Amino acid sequence: MSSFTKDEDEIQPPQRPPSPPPHTTFTVRGVHPPTFSAFRPRDVRITSTQAITHVAWSCDGKKLAAVGIDRTVRIFQPEKNMESRSASLFSGAHSDDVDYVAWNPTHPELFCSSSQKDRKIVFWDARQSRHFQQCTLKVSPVQINYAPDGKSLLYISSGNQLFFMSYGKDPDDPVAQPRWSPMDRAPLTASAAMFNHTGDSVILTHMSEHAIRIVDVPSLVLRENLAAHVGGCVAAALDPRGRYLASGGFDSIVNLFDTSEWIAARTITVCEQAISDLSFSHDGEYLAIAGAGTYIDICATETGVPLHRVPALASSPKVTWHPSNYLIAYCGQTKPREGDLRQLL
Repeated sequence: MSSFTKDEDEIQPPQRPPSPPPHTTFTVRGVHPPTFSAFRPRDVRITSTQAITHVAWSCDGKKLAAVGIDRTVRIFQPEKNMESRSASLFSGAHSDDVDYVAWNPTHPELFCSSSQKDRKIVFWDARQSRHFQQCTLKVSPVQINYAPDGKSLLYISSGNQLFFMSYGKDPDDPVAQPRWSPMDRAPLTASAAMFNHTGDSVILTHMSEHAIRIVDVPSLVLRENLAAHVGGCVAAALDPRGRYLASGGFDSIVNLFDTSEWIAARTITVCEQAISDLSFSHDGEYLAIAGAGTYIDICATETGVPLHRVPALASSPKVTWHPSNYLIAYCGQTKPREGDLRQLL
């Protein structure tokens, strides 16, 4: 547990927007929101010259992975302990700092990590201390995301290009074990990407483009091109119910698109600075917003109304909801020599 500092207490609460239509309110829909202001953070601080850059929950929510400060992936089990010394350490595969980590959505023990500097994507089983495969790439991966079936993977290079990998047997060697291998497709331009819930399309954003692109998979034919932001689109998140696609940009605005018609259903203007990441709660009712400010905003999805502003120790590059509980994890750097991971529950 940690108490908030004086600087954190001085963070101004967000301005409330005009009242939403009555039929969208919690009362009319019979939803009982948690008292987010009563939630308290648990901190993990690790002495380092760099920040923790990414955190991710396993699909069952029992494990939380963190990377960014060295060549190691740290995995915590929040239900048991969040102390730094209790984390399981996975190392020996990367020759340089790990930037990103992603969990297989179909298996709670399988995950992969990537490093821009050593140009590797490494695949792990949390039940073993050693990796079971590593792929050396021709480009530097900055982001990795699994497809819903866990058998495909996309990655974004430092040159803002989208590539794919697949898991399967080599058709020329039927007795060989299944392995991950790059797919031969012409790369698309993007600075961030994610699969939709069915895996038949990919959502693309680019920090220098104003629109969100949605392309079909595997054809990569453009399906939708949604005008979203004035200053470049940085982040995107898909509602677990499939109703909304959220986007965040350098203009500090968050847009919610209705996925049935791909029109902007509402705009959230609660943030004062550029958006860095977005995450929906497991039921889709709440949206967590991270940005350049030292706070995390939690807003109601159906109304856009701000519910709580969480004072953060620093700006957060990543925020993520637990897959089944009202609990968020976010990360960053608090002091010049201190990486920080925070869990709010």
